[in-house]
Amino acid sequence: MSDFRVESTRGDLVESVHRVSAAVVDETGRLLAAAGDPSLITYWRSAAKPFQALPLLDDGAAAAYGLGAEELALACASHSSERVHLDVAARFLAKIGAREEELACGPHPPLGAAVAEMVLRTGHPLTPRWSNCSGKHAGMLALARHRGWDAKGYERAGHPVQERMIEEVERWSDVRRADMRFAVDGCTALCFGLPLSGMALSYARFAAAPEPSAAALRDAMTGHPMLVAGTGRFCTELMSAWPGGVIAKVGAEGVYSAALLDERIGIALKVEDGDMRSAPVALMGVLRALVTSGRGAEALRSLARREELPTRNTRGEVTGVLRHTGALRFFE
Repeated sequence: MSDFRVESTRGDLVESVHRVSAAVVDETGRLLAAAGDPSLITYWRSAAKPFQALPLLDDGAAAAYGLGAEELALACASHSSERVHLDVAARFLAKIGAREEELACGPHPPLGAAVAEMVLRTGHPLTPRWSNCSGKHAGMLALARHRGWDAKGYERAGHPVQERMIEEVERWSDVRRADMRFAVDGCTALCFGLPLSGMALSYARFAAAPEPSAAALRDAMTGHPMLVAGTGRFCTELMSAWPGGVIAKVGAEGVYSAALLDERIGIALKVEDGDMRSAPVALMGVLRALVTSGRGAEALRSLARREELPTRNTRGEVTGVLRHTGALRFFE
């Protein structure tokens, strides 16, 4: 099996294999490299958030409410519910004159390991602000209020907010609405099913776009990587190690998207069995194959521990690793 994949070892055996499909494209849509099926249709999940946030800028809501870079970064985030995230979410809601109860996202266990442990230990009550998607939902509320739309049901299919999101995804991905799939995301909002190649094209165009709205959102994400994810999270670590050079955004069920800003290249991948531990390992492997020199290569070397994650038993002893292997297919 020569194609790119993630393997889980135990002792001297490969115990399981996580197949990966990936697309790497430039801003024209030219397929540069691939693994598995680059035309695989899957749900973009939270990796779509930058494109759900762009209408905040393009439609004037960000300016009207005085939303700064921190609020914009949180609108793109799958955050870890750390204090900094909760504080920015509270400020976001205050700026748009909304109450936390208006957020349609329900609470869930925090994505940050330390915060999740604290919540479990103390029984701290969780509210919608603790949702990793609270920034996205605050952005949707802001858009509805600014456009004069009834905010009730803003997260549901058919609401003008969701119609506006579809328009944006269609514009960046070149995937027609009629060819998309739609479902309900974990945070109750609409999610979009489209080919990995369309996701990668969106990120390549996002890297290259000269429009002020895209530039402002790029600057927000690269300038505040902690807000996009959190302590110990791969999105944050990668963007911090390679400042201004990369945007990375995780999605549920083994999805990752990234943009190489100087190279104007977009990446989208799906670990086909949805294994979330494998997704950052897979992205590291894709980046290693693409980036061989310069600041990016130095950044990746500093994150080498992300290429092989140790598997431990109940006593903390290493019993195997999770690693990427195989190779991408490159095209002329």
